[in-house]
Amino acid sequence: MKSKVAAALVATMAVGATCAFAANPFVDVPSDSWAYKSVVELADAGIIQGVDGQYFQGQRNITRYEAAEMVAKAMAHMDKASVEQRALINKLADEYADELNNLGVRVSNLENKVGNVKLTGDARIRYQHQSNNADYKNDAGWDYRVRIRANAQVNDRTTVTYGLSTGDHNFADNESASGNSDVFTDDAKVDYTVGSWNLSAGRTDTYVLGNSYGYQFGDVFDRAELKYDNGKFAATAGYGKFKEGDDAAAGGLLGVKTGYGELEGFFSNGSAVGVYYNDFTRAGDASGYGFRADDLWGAYTSINLGSKFNVLANYEKINADKTAEFKADPEVWIGKLTYGSADGEKKGTWDAWVEYLNADKGAFLGGATNSWRDNSVLDGVKSWGVGIDYALAKNVVLTAAQTFGTEAKGGGDDPDEFTDIELNFAF
Repeated sequence: MKSKVAAALVATMAVGATCAFAANPFVDVPSDSWAYKSVVELADAGIIQGVDGQYFQGQRNITRYEAAEMVAKAMAHMDKASVEQRALINKLADEYADELNNLGVRVSNLENKVGNVKLTGDARIRYQHQSNNADYKNDAGWDYRVRIRANAQVNDRTTVTYGLSTGDHNFADNESASGNSDVFTDDAKVDYTVGSWNLSAGRTDTYVLGNSYGYQFGDVFDRAELKYDNGKFAATAGYGKFKEGDDAAAGGLLGVKTGYGELEGFFSNGSAVGVYYNDFTRAGDASGYGFRADDLWGAYTSINLGSKFNVLANYEKINADKTAEFKADPEVWIGKLTYGSADGEKKGTWDAWVEYLNADKGAFLGGATNSWRDNSVLDGVKSWGVGIDYALAKNVVLTAAQTFGTEAKGGGDDPDEFTDIELNFAF
């Protein structure tokens, strides 16, 4: 690409950083040149530097990386551009997307200033099987889900996120494709960041404290949350209401409110420790009808051993009423050992893991979870699990997991083993 062509393209953006009295920094650009004004303005804005600080060399071919750097610097002035100019910058950013990504942190910082909307999403095809469970037999074991996200950078401190999800659709459903009506808003929030502080208000699609196992609720949650995170220490406090699951009057989480908090510490090798607490506003009565839990506290540690191994340990205890079915104050212990790291951006990366779960009956509050397990092998069991994650291609990850050695706690028949296979696409 000729530098004069690139300069003309970027000049048309008129990024607003011009100076009527700026001096010409290049000895080879005469004042009567057709490109004089544009070159001076772009140099004054810091978008072009020329060669050796003295020569513009208007006839020299430039590399794609040099063009990408110009686009990146134009992105930094996006807030001063018109709608048409922003469209041109976005078009150039798409053209040089790979080069911009390879520029790393510098471009990431510039993108924080971009005042446009980015659309992302993911799709999942999943197969689950359990011999004694009609929900996971034959075609009933197959389902799919699609989610769309719109992320709008309002300014350098404020971000708005809106998301839609189809929910989990079973391929065995007899309803027509056009009759599926469970598309819903699962993400709608505003984040305001100042330094190490972040204030977030609205709906989130996944409620999980810390980077623990994610045993409890992992679904739609409306909340207001304040978090301080300086990279070494984080403190979170919030209040919200669960928006998915069984009705609270029947023992589920739907409609239950909670205040919550968490303290976390992070280490230079990526390891972390944390403690967290929930105080629930209960529904129903103390005899076992309705939501039983009063509060919950937990702790986790995630330790990186060298560059390949990670050990995760997670403990939770719920203060809850005893019933004929549930144990009073149930506990759960979880341990997981992972080797490797599957990166959806890098084809061929993978990880393998083994986990152990020991959960009293009633330790799982119900509804969704961030675990791959079904409720039947998640609550009131001692159970092992093993799995692998593999990046088949960029943004395509295959996950396969299997329970084994599962035993029921507190009597009753042992649940059959559970299989989960997922193909996840990001876009």
